[in-house]
Amino acid sequence: MIIGIPKEIHPGERRVPLLPASVDRLVKKGIQITAEAGLGATVHITDDEYKKAGAGLSDRKIILSSSDIVLRLHKPPVEEIRLLKKGAIHISFLDPFNEASLIEAFVHNHISAISMEMIPRTTLAQKMDALSSQANLAGYVSVIIAAERIKKIIPMMTTPAGTIAPARVFIIGAGVAGLQAIATARRLGARVEAFDTRPVVEEQVQSLGAKFVKIDLGETGQTKDGYAKALTPEQLQKQREGMAKICSTADIVITTAQLFGRKAPVIVTKDMIARMQPGSIIVDMAVESGGNVEGSQLDKEVEVNGVRIIGLGNLPGHVAVHASQMYSSNLVNLIESFWNTEQKTFVLDAANEIIKGCLITHQGQIVNEQIKNLKK
Repeated sequence: MIIGIPKEIHPGERRVPLLPASVDRLVKKGIQITAEAGLGATVHITDDEYKKAGAGLSDRKIILSSSDIVLRLHKPPVEEIRLLKKGAIHISFLDPFNEASLIEAFVHNHISAISMEMIPRTTLAQKMDALSSQANLAGYVSVIIAAERIKKIIPMMTTPAGTIAPARVFIIGAGVAGLQAIATARRLGARVEAFDTRPVVEEQVQSLGAKFVKIDLGETGQTKDGYAKALTPEQLQKQREGMAKICSTADIVITTAQLFGRKAPVIVTKDMIARMQPGSIIVDMAVESGGNVEGSQLDKEVEVNGVRIIGLGNLPGHVAVHASQMYSSNLVNLIESFWNTEQKTFVLDAANEIIKGCLITHQGQIVNEQIKNLKK
């Protein structure tokens, strides 16, 4: 069994899919690892460190064409799918709900494609849940970026010159990213308020020292995987009205609301921004999936009525060392969980709930029910 790891070619990406410590774990299972030269350069890991862990180095095309399993972070270009050998397994983030041509290419070339964002959010799958591990870091980064941009200090400070009030931070969405953003803002000393459409997270918000904002939206809830359910247009309007007053007094607003496989809802409108204080900051963490903030732009920072709207993508990439460490661990945990020691092979057990959730294509067919339903 050969596992190949090509370098990431996505513009600006600094994360690495597999680190030497993970290579070592896999090599000890009798797996041959082949990495592209320079794989770890963006996080200051040398080729010699990969060699010491047991990996061989090779050319990108050879890696893609000879590997039984290819591990990467981003979805591949369609032209690279054609280079994979028939029957190979490809594991990475794939955005399968929005990449029909990519999925078709996997089907046409008989590649078994595993989508890391489709790992079920269950207790058993937690150690391989890359979406959550990266969102956790993104929540941290969003607060650090906002704290650096704002022209105020975050904590309360008593000085001989007087007392400075703590910054007010409003977090919209209390999922994995939102909860980490709350925790980080509180560590910095901010006064934090948070809102989520799921009343079930109120206790978690309060346990982190933040105030949970209650807005009566009627019937809401979460999916079986723990994601917030989509709101009706009427509920979205009620939510905006309820949040407008809080946004108007906030120094920093961080939006984290995303709908799995769908465009992010717009929850901070231009009217709401117009009511905010000049000099305040908004971080739109959902900008890569359409954006929560009206006027936010991917990979740009724009100013509207004196309010800076930050729409930077790939927030985990700002802490690439630890983001790589977590993603690498997620991949190894996935492989080890389905590794047959006697046969020395990775077993795609279609009856297993984890594989059933994340395996998108296999043996020339789309096998994932959610993705199949998109075709109907």
